[in-house]
Amino acid sequence: MKVGIIFGSQSDLEVMKGASDCLKKFGIEYSAHILSAHRAPELLAEILTKFEQENYGVIIAGAGLSAHLPGVVASKTTLPVIGVPINAGKSAIGNGIDALYSIVQMPKSIPVASVGINNSFNAGMLAVQMLAIGNADLQAKLANFRTNMKEGFKDTINVAL
Repeated sequence: MKVGIIFGSQSDLEVMKGASDCLKKFGIEYSAHILSAHRAPELLAEILTKFEQENYGVIIAGAGLSAHLPGVVASKTTLPVIGVPINAGKSAIGNGIDALYSIVQMPKSIPVASVGINNSFNAGMLAVQMLAIGNADLQAKLANFRTNMKEGFKDTINVAL
């Protein structure tokens, strides 16, 4: 299975790179697209149809400000959608809180999972966990990743300051 990554602007590229970095660690195929839910709705619909036809299992959608993109995506597909709220730095509310609220306040029956502000790596991890259901090889990779992560913290328990 593959993962689709969608975000609304070139300026979101650096934040969304974390998702692709995570997916690469697990050898998961993905495609990334800059699409606007408002300025290019027909193209968005085409890409979502492609995802459904080409064995994509999860979509990661990043957005700032009003953060409509994850919700619009979720309304147009039955694939699970993980929203990444992005701190666009232009909002009166600021710091990405507006995007976070927009993503987590979806109407009943159209869910969007959410991760922390600017934390697309965790969106990638959540996608890995979703795809690992029923995939023994990916489950083993995930377990190994977690073991290695824990091993890396053994030396940091006792530190001299």
